[in-house]
Amino acid sequence: MKILVTPRSFGKNNPELFDRLAAAGLEVIRNDTGGILSAGQMREKLAPCHGLILGVDPLDAAVLAAAPQLRAVAKYGVGLDNIDLAACAARGVKVSRTVGANSNAVADYALALMLAVARKVPLIDRRCRERDWGKITSIDLHGKTLGIVGLGAIGKCVARRARGFEMKILAHDVVWDEAFAREAGIERADPDRICREADFISLHVVLTDETRGLINARRLAMMKKTAVLINTARGGLIDEAALLAALREGRIYGAGLDVFEQEPPADPAWYELDNLVMGSHCSSSTAGAVEQMGRMAVDNLLRDLDLR
Repeated sequence: MKILVTPRSFGKNNPELFDRLAAAGLEVIRNDTGGILSAGQMREKLAPCHGLILGVDPLDAAVLAAAPQLRAVAKYGVGLDNIDLAACAARGVKVSRTVGANSNAVADYALALMLAVARKVPLIDRRCRERDWGKITSIDLHGKTLGIVGLGAIGKCVARRARGFEMKILAHDVVWDEAFAREAGIERADPDRICREADFISLHVVLTDETRGLINARRLAMMKKTAVLINTARGGLIDEAALLAALREGRIYGAGLDVFEQEPPADPAWYELDNLVMGSHCSSSTAGAVEQMGRMAVDNLLRDLDLR
């Protein structure tokens, strides 16, 4: 029985994951391209497979149609926007995800981006390497207002960290956890209010038809000139053309983006901004998170293939 493993970090530091798969009688086909697989590459590699450990590579209806034996998909992460769930359900393909495995890692990175943008850390570092020791004035994080859009596992981890900076926290989630909000001192607010009042806005929602373009030109216009926007979730949550214009014109203070609709972004204007800190979709890429995601993905796949 063959399976395809697409995430490049899977088993990189814990090769025993491959031993577990082999011991279960599975033959592993690896992603040997060095990048995210295209739909065409997915169709070719997935064709003989019964199982799939999937990163951010596309799994649409056409890819699924090329894999008639596929029975289980173990998402290496939590976002399911690259998977045609309706097509999987129609085919009886089981889909799992590694909920909670990377929550702390992503929350750490979100805070790192807030600090890096607010304190202009990359700019200061670059100037220092050019032997420019001039002082650069930045803005504070401590005591400011943080708006969290998406108070799920990762959003809650961000809130816990923000309390250490004595931040006022506003949050929005369609499924509201009143007990946690009360314990953490979080005030419920809709996205418009968050955009108007927050000094820092951090996005932690899944990408759906409803959340696509959540941060658009209208909401960017609501933000303070000193606002910082952070996205470690999915690129499609933001109207990137509108954000690029706002950053270039200095209408908000800055942004920290670990995700883009196209990765890497094609427009060269992104790379010229001093008020942007960019990431390569790496917020969950810590040794601990990668190890935990790998273990959970293997557990989920073996369970769904009835091999546990």
